Amino acid sequence: MKKIGVLTSGGDAPGMNAAIRAVVRTGKYNNMEVLGIRRGYNGLLHSDVVEMGPRSVSDILHRGGTILQTARCLEFKEEANVIKAVENARNLGLEGLVVIGGDGSFRGARDLSLHGLPTVGIPATIDNDISCTDYCIGFDTALNTVKDAIDKIRDTSQSHDRCSVIEVMGRDAGYIAAYVALACGAEAAIVPEAPFDLERDIIGPIAEGKKRGKESNLIVVAEGVGGSAEIAKQIEARTGIETRATILGHVQRGGNPTVQDRVTASRMGAYAVELLCRGIGNRIVAKQRDAFVDVDILEGLNMQKKMDSELLDLGKILSI
Repeated sequence: MKKIGVLTSGGDAPGMNAAIRAVVRTGKYNNMEVLGIRRGYNGLLHSDVVEMGPRSVSDILHRGGTILQTARCLEFKEEANVIKAVENARNLGLEGLVVIGGDGSFRGARDLSLHGLPTVGIPATIDNDISCTDYCIGFDTALNTVKDAIDKIRDTSQSHDRCSVIEVMGRDAGYIAAYVALACGAEAAIVPEAPFDLERDIIGPIAEGKKRGKESNLIVVAEGVGGSAEIAKQIEARTGIETRATILGHVQRGGNPTVQDRVTASRMGAYAVELLCRGIGNRIVAKQRDAFVDVDILEGLNMQKKMDSELLDLGKILSI
């Protein structure tokens, strides 16, 4: 291939810029032209592109967000618009495409590949919910952002003998909640992947902790469960402990990417270009057991990712 494109799609994630940089510079190293497609699949539908070179991706490795911008594109669910996007790509001279995003983005990548445009996906979402990969770009940065926020909230909780209920992002997955609950010493992590009982999982442990002299408590709730304000209300009514709910929101999606996200994004970006150099498309770059591999997009989308129950159990043990 002599000319490829790169786009970011869906929610932004720290490390996307590092992946863009790797795609552009690895492409140039292999004597390819690289076009940046702006605002996700919308840019492919409307030929909103920019030529990219080694200097155009200077000074972006450390930046959060995405210099190509991103958006969700409902039009891309229609086959006619997928066909139009492939035609636009051919008119631009594109022979392959790298898509950086989540599972919704990969469904679009699959459709493009099926209509003749070889496409490789790079998993980038703070939710870490792409089934075929152990790790998604942005997850570690989001964890550290949440950890910093919870540590600050804990200072106030301890000063006032309060219970704090923190709601974190993750869409329908509980990976952020489970990891930060363990890292921050929370009494419980409430996640969509595990059955939840208010009395058993929260009220009981808080009451037992109060008997042992515990002066503050922390509960982490995944947004896929939600209801953090009501949970806080129930805790205060049932235990008599002053309780506050905090929804962290989109602060979790921004910020400078960590070393792990910069390195992972760089390696995945280079891997994606190497696949296209060999004429291989319809793949997702994945990290499995500390190795970088590639899997068929459809196969990857159909895989099931399971929460590690030992992570939740260990959190309960260490919170006593």
